[in-house]
Amino acid sequence: VQLQASGGGLVQTGGSLRLSCAASGRTFSGFPMGWFRQAPGKERELVASIRSSGLSTDYADSVKGRFTISRDNADNTMYLQMNSLQPEDTAVYYCAALARLYYGGSSGLRRPTVYDYWGQGTLVTVSS
Repeated sequence: VQLQASGGGLVQTGGSLRLSCAASGRTFSGFPMGWFRQAPGKERELVASIRSSGLSTDYADSVKGRFTISRDNADNTMYLQMNSLQPEDTAVYYCAALARLYYGGSSGLRRPTVYDYWGQGTLVTVSS
């Protein structure tokens, strides 16, 4: 089972990037997934989570209105569209997935320990 994150890179302030997370080895279509990020010297934090249907999402306050999480269950892929990027968005971005049914609220999906599988991370650098 593997989650492969891609799409990171160097972008100027105000620019956009689209991250992808391709799952292989099993399907995650029935389970929540999320994007986290970790900047140097900081803890890993949730950026956005998405329920299995794709209809329910949750965002960190710092990215609301700028980032959009989505998923294509037929393709076993999750995305993060990032617009109006700021230097403080610089971090390694990780995708993560649960491998079991989840009945809790969105707040529970903000905890990294909830997730069963993690991608390797993709670096996003926003220059000022």
